[in-house]
Amino acid sequence: MLKHSLAKLALVLFAPLLALNTAQAHWMLDNEASTLSFVTTKADNVAEAHTFDTLSGSISPSGEVNVSIELASVNTMIQIRNERMQAMLFDTPMFPNATITATVDFAAIDAMAPGASATQQLSFTLDLHGASNSYTADVRVTRTQEGVVASILKPVIVTADSFGLAGGVEALREVAGLSRISNAVPVSFTVTFVEAD
Repeated sequence: MLKHSLAKLALVLFAPLLALNTAQAHWMLDNEASTLSFVTTKADNVAEAHTFDTLSGSISPSGEVNVSIELASVNTMIQIRNERMQAMLFDTPMFPNATITATVDFAAIDAMAPGASATQQLSFTLDLHGASNSYTADVRVTRTQEGVVASILKPVIVTADSFGLAGGVEALREVAGLSRISNAVPVSFTVTFVEAD
């Protein structure tokens, strides 16, 4: 009886602390386990896949998602092309990062059993080159022991015109001596978040 009473007392005393710790938990983006890629098309039918190699971000206990893309980390597998994109397209000294923001149901995702997954429609905002546009995408969310993995199911089409980048695309076309570079770019991502202290 005494043990039972002590156990109940401990539960009453420590439950608020446990709840506080849970409320303060949040997830940080794992760059090594995350990818963001985009496809460019030149000369009408030559498509090439590229990535950004440096991502950072978090999901707060209130469900606020923030992902920062370091634009200077663009990786096209050709160094001179990387440098041209940094200088002529993204203007990385002036605009070093692009940012994705969204809101998710943190409690619902946190309550998923490890290994469980679900598809949900996610609305998010992309801030790039001083402009902001909103998108909607179907995302597969998978709970892991350490956090959560979110993968877009179909690429989102981002257009250069929407972010004032058409002039940069034209400059790249001219310097490369190409007949055409498409202004529409499919973008895909898989991002992994792990629980942080």
